[in-house]
Amino acid sequence: MLSTTTTPSQRRQAFRAGLASGRLQVFPGAFTPLSVRLIQDKGFDGAYISGAVMAAELGLPDIGLTTLSEVAHRAHQISRMSDLPTLVDADTGFGEPMNVARTIHELEDAGVAGLHLEDQVNPKRCGHLDGKAVVDLDTAVKRIRAAVDARRDPDLVIMARTDIRGVEGMDAAIDRAKALEAAGADAIFPEAMATLAEFEQMRKAVSVPILANMTEFGKSELFTHQQLADVGVNMVIHPVSLLRVAFGAIERALDTLQSTGTLDGEVPTMQTRGRLYDLLDYEAYNAFDAGIFTYTGL
Repeated sequence: MLSTTTTPSQRRQAFRAGLASGRLQVFPGAFTPLSVRLIQDKGFDGAYISGAVMAAELGLPDIGLTTLSEVAHRAHQISRMSDLPTLVDADTGFGEPMNVARTIHELEDAGVAGLHLEDQVNPKRCGHLDGKAVVDLDTAVKRIRAAVDARRDPDLVIMARTDIRGVEGMDAAIDRAKALEAAGADAIFPEAMATLAEFEQMRKAVSVPILANMTEFGKSELFTHQQLADVGVNMVIHPVSLLRVAFGAIERALDTLQSTGTLDGEVPTMQTRGRLYDLLDYEAYNAFDAGIFTYTGL
């Protein structure tokens, strides 16, 4: 009831344990606080909080228009509603090294288990679009070092994302990943890998965990969890998937409503009121009210 029963520190420790477990960690993208409850209920390892999704919810493209305060607020809303660890997209850290340090503090306070910082220039672009540009190696390394130095909870996972594969190729991606690991990154997020062989190359190049981004309509084929595990990937995210599924269903329902004047035919595909109340833990709230409100009047 009300929020998670675990502390941020416990969830961070669980995240680190999962990454070290040898079992692929699966983090679907939570686009609302309620959706993270469903992700937990279905038994997933954690939840991902996508920058692209947060921007889309605000009606904005994923080009660096969201602010640190908006991201921290949404990360807090989602993280506090589940016992699962959450990984949040911190874009480029919202500025230079001093801004990165503040970003770490704000997201620590939001209760996330980890975050990733990328090496794109500002304004950034979606990682699976053309026309990206990355910062020089020195700047990328300084971002990660600033994040590591600013961390107050040593269990907070600081992941380095590199977008250089789509700009300069795979050799450059491996070189940068090694440098980011040396700078103190706890894990590497190599964006827009084209093949399983590239994930395998990255796995062999670094000693820290690596993440695979399985986003629809992107540069990577949608590999199965087994395929990714077989080449040594430690974690997979499905960042925008649930938002796409939900909005696909919403659009179809609106078309039906417009064309027929009723949603009666859509009811069998809807989440029931009972299931919604179950996710909300409605009975616990009722029990709490009954336990404290005992005045019956005269």
